[in-house]
Amino acid sequence: MTDPVAGNIASRPTLAAWLREYRAIEDEFVAQLAEGGIGFAPRDAARTAERAARERLRRRGARFMNGEASISCGFVSSACEACVGGQGSKTFFISLACPRNCYFCFNPNQEDYAYFLEHDVDWRRAFDEFAASVDEVTHVGLTGGEPLLRREAMLDFFAYVKKRAPQAHARLYTSGFGLDERTCADLAERGLDEIRFSVKVEDGEAAIREVLDKIDMARGHIADVMVEMPVIPGTQERMRRLLCELDERGVRGINLLEFCFPLHNWEAFEKRGFKVKNPPFDVLYDYGYAGSLPIAGSELACLELMEYALDEGLRLGLHYCSLDNKNRDQLLMANRRAALDPAVYELAGDCLYHVAKAFDGDAEPVREYLRGRGAAWVDEDDGALVAFHPRHVDGVKRLGCACALSYNVIEGEGNALSLRELKLEMA
Repeated sequence: MTDPVAGNIASRPTLAAWLREYRAIEDEFVAQLAEGGIGFAPRDAARTAERAARERLRRRGARFMNGEASISCGFVSSACEACVGGQGSKTFFISLACPRNCYFCFNPNQEDYAYFLEHDVDWRRAFDEFAASVDEVTHVGLTGGEPLLRREAMLDFFAYVKKRAPQAHARLYTSGFGLDERTCADLAERGLDEIRFSVKVEDGEAAIREVLDKIDMARGHIADVMVEMPVIPGTQERMRRLLCELDERGVRGINLLEFCFPLHNWEAFEKRGFKVKNPPFDVLYDYGYAGSLPIAGSELACLELMEYALDEGLRLGLHYCSLDNKNRDQLLMANRRAALDPAVYELAGDCLYHVAKAFDGDAEPVREYLRGRGAAWVDEDDGALVAFHPRHVDGVKRLGCACALSYNVIEGEGNALSLRELKLEMA
């Protein structure tokens, strides 16, 4: 196992101890899951290649958002832009019933999953409660299950949304099951702005062709026709062809999702040779999004597909949405509950509060450095360490001092809020 304490910091025993403690927490999380039979890739197996691909995309003008968890080139849906931090944006479902049986489906993790396979949500009340809780409804999505199984309720949903929030951007997620010209026209009449199709390349060419035909049909009625699908490692060759086919059909954009294990049905993943990314998250936390872990190799495949599309001069928009990106909104909502001193803490693009820390014999020289620049700091542990804004890291390092970057989230409710440190790493 690689020692998480890089370089010779033997003279900083407190810093070294904390770095090893956080590394041990990550390793223990992975070990506990591995004991249950889940297979993990070697630690940081593709990290170097992923970083190189990101830098190539950056040089080609890609847009990086949410702490680089979201990467886009060209068109990106405004709903994706509002996904993190957009308080007027929400996705609903009518039913979780679906004619497909995707082994990677997250829905079995939904609360009351079995009930909502047979019963519909009171979606009118759910929408009204949401609308009353925000200043403006900006984006509304409808997912499932398969919404087309509840055709009339689906049409009623969009009519209801547009009547009460005519300015809202409305989108539909579907496999295309049962979609016909009449339904496309009815959706357009009710104000649908965007439709996102899922494509399963594992289903074979006939199934892909059927979805492509539905996409062609939808383009005659709905403004923004998109594809949203996970990128499964090993399918890159077929995915490259699919990107070209979508571009030829004038599809507005594609959301390339990081492929994930939904914490059930591991046998289906194991028999296909998949492993979970190690470590699974940039910052370990109790995330609420569907309970899932990213599959190793998917992120690199997504990034390389974006490069391929740029190389080929394809016109469709490209958006890579990682699992970390789906978790960002939870962090941002938590950290919006209190404003920390901006002279010391930075609410960064990853939606966590960042603060730099110096320990042991470095604490006092760092205080002197900050004092000389009129900068703020906070003493912790009776002065054993000093916390300061990350903007000063480079200057502190030029002093010959070691410092670490701390990642934090606000927890608690009301007057009982507290700041919880989630990770510490060398700055």
